[in-house]
Amino acid sequence: MDLWKKVDLLGEAAQWDTERGCSKNGRQRDALDRWIYPAIRPDGQRIRMLKVLQNNVCENNCAYCAFRRDRDVPRSAFRPEELAALFDDLVRRRRAEGLFLSSGICDNAVRSAERMLATVELVRRRYGFGGYIHLKVLPGSDLGTIEQSVRFASRVSVNLEAPNQRRIQALSQDKSFDDLMRCLVATDRARRKSSRPVSLSTQFVVGASGESDQELLQTSDRLYRDLDLARAYYSSFQPVAQTPLEGHEASPPLREHRLYQADFLLRQYHFQLEELVFDAEGNLLKESDPKQVWALNHPEIFPIEINRAEPHELLRIPGIGPKSAARIVARRRRARLRSLDHTGLRGDLARRAAPYVLVDGKRPSYQPELWQMALAS
Repeated sequence: MDLWKKVDLLGEAAQWDTERGCSKNGRQRDALDRWIYPAIRPDGQRIRMLKVLQNNVCENNCAYCAFRRDRDVPRSAFRPEELAALFDDLVRRRRAEGLFLSSGICDNAVRSAERMLATVELVRRRYGFGGYIHLKVLPGSDLGTIEQSVRFASRVSVNLEAPNQRRIQALSQDKSFDDLMRCLVATDRARRKSSRPVSLSTQFVVGASGESDQELLQTSDRLYRDLDLARAYYSSFQPVAQTPLEGHEASPPLREHRLYQADFLLRQYHFQLEELVFDAEGNLLKESDPKQVWALNHPEIFPIEINRAEPHELLRIPGIGPKSAARIVARRRRARLRSLDHTGLRGDLARRAAPYVLVDGKRPSYQPELWQMALAS
């Protein structure tokens, strides 16, 4: 297959995997730009990242996957030399600054991983690329393969896809949740032995197996605590033609959004899983974000005096995140805060925080009405 046809086919195939802050580029100079995404590295730096598969041939038959074994689609693969040279050209032309590489499982996981590793070894050694590489660890990889992946990557990931064995069975008869977890744990152990920082992530397919939000967040919370996971990604299920789940209802984007909001509360706001509010089916409430739902369920805590609140108390206030809390603490060291403007909160953030705070002993002028409305809801 022509090189650029491969880029188009295997770049499109990689869209099913997510990466932190990854979104499509609105400005496209040519077909290649469709598969170069603005992304955010673990250190917060924004980069342009090529997302691509080594190949889209797969021996697995996952019920939701566009590249499952029994689906009749065009198949192709990059040779390691071919893909490494392509990426180097993109770097030299300043079109890409990072690489996200995954693959279908062709022959077996070890052979498929060897091709990926050959590619990134060329990128690192022959072409001297020292930047960001996210490398997917394939299910069934052996320890040697995992250790090599950690050696070359900035981030490694193992897709769990579902929160437990019951749910994974609805997605794939070829995979075991316990096997996937063993692979994730082995990857964590290998990266902890690395002489340089290597982050770890996973991904779930949301809405394909009947799982609840609570199940997903329980598994993520355990991984954050036990494996120091950098991120769990939640990818909304979208039905694909010619798959067993083609008639299954698509997962609404709002559900994915609420999961990320709740996930942030666990990772960055020091919330415990038990504090999150779920409905009778174990799902987050769609009507409001999880932090505000928690606040409305704890009126005894509010309003909080901005000038006296501890940092962890500030993080409980809707509209205030880690950066806002740090800014408030820094400003009140210099002078007593006497209005919401003094806190640095603006616009929607100020409106969200207003019903839950006191500033210099007083509620913001428009707060009482909002406070009553919030409690009444």
